[in-house]
Amino acid sequence: MRKTSALSTDIYAALKERIIRWDYSPDHRFTEEGLCVEFGVSRSPVREALHMLVENGLVTKEPYRSFKVRQPDLEEIHNLYDVRLALELFTVEWLAFNGMAEAEWQQLKEAWQDILNNLPGDIAEIAKKDEAFHEKLAICTGNQALSQYLHNIDERLHFVRLTDITTLERIRTTCEEHLNILECIQQKKVDCARLAVQRNIESGRQNVAEGIKNALARSYQIRSHIDVR
Repeated sequence: MRKTSALSTDIYAALKERIIRWDYSPDHRFTEEGLCVEFGVSRSPVREALHMLVENGLVTKEPYRSFKVRQPDLEEIHNLYDVRLALELFTVEWLAFNGMAEAEWQQLKEAWQDILNNLPGDIAEIAKKDEAFHEKLAICTGNQALSQYLHNIDERLHFVRLTDITTLERIRTTCEEHLNILECIQQKKVDCARLAVQRNIESGRQNVAEGIKNALARSYQIRSHIDVR
């Protein structure tokens, strides 16, 4: 028999993934009873999972044992972009000043050059690869706190990427910006690296409002489909 902690972790992971993908609208409410039925478990692991969601700012506790999904609003998302920008400016500055392992640098360059050379490619995967690129740079600094903070922010901004990097022109621009960042790092040009990553991030920020609009429409559509069933 599986331990309760393992069950609660699985439930937490499943709900977290749905929230990040905006499968739930901002006013969606969970109840212990409903989740117990859905996952076929007792109250204990459900309560633990909900407590973890509250601790991580993904839901808020409501009266009468209900929990409300907490989706970020426009201001909060721009705040997340501000923090992301600060983290990534530090990342590329550190790498341009201290250097980056040749093998890791080459791997990233070849990956994005390959995407650029074979457009349009698998458009659905570009958003994930974009996240992986920026998080890999953070990992290459050797600062685990930095890479973890960036990963946490990327999770909440994932839906923006899904609505941002979709057109052929946007994918091409993203590839060129990533390759430029890498060139600046290799040439140890700190100011160049900072400017390159700032341009790349601000390009995505421009689509925040549209991203929220699309995510909201999608979340209500999903809920309507579930209600019909």
